[in-house]
Amino acid sequence: MKRVLTIAVIAALAAAPAAWAGGDAAAGKAKAAQVCGACHGPDGNKPSAPDQPILAGQYPDYLIKALGDYKSGKRSNPIMKGFASTLSDKDIEDVAAWFSSQSSELHSER
Repeated sequence: MKRVLTIAVIAALAAAPAAWAGGDAAAGKAKAAQVCGACHGPDGNKPSAPDQPILAGQYPDYLIKALGDYKSGKRSNPIMKGFASTLSDKDIEDVAAWFSSQSSELHSER
């Protein structure tokens, strides 16, 4: 019985990656539209250049870490630092929740 419960919990967590971020996906959608959408697309699927990553479906912890690293200067990209520096920790969690809750078109084409 314990194993079935463990599997059920893991499955539930896997089905709701945005919850891991602790952010609000709806609030993240609005913030992403203002800050991220021009380069990454409104749902994270349409980068405006080939060197910009698809953010849809990314793990929220990865997005939080990446944005935090851009904000602190640990990752070097002047454009991303400029955008990330305007985001609070809550904003970052919300944006991560939004993008992680989106389906990646890259994966759905397979």
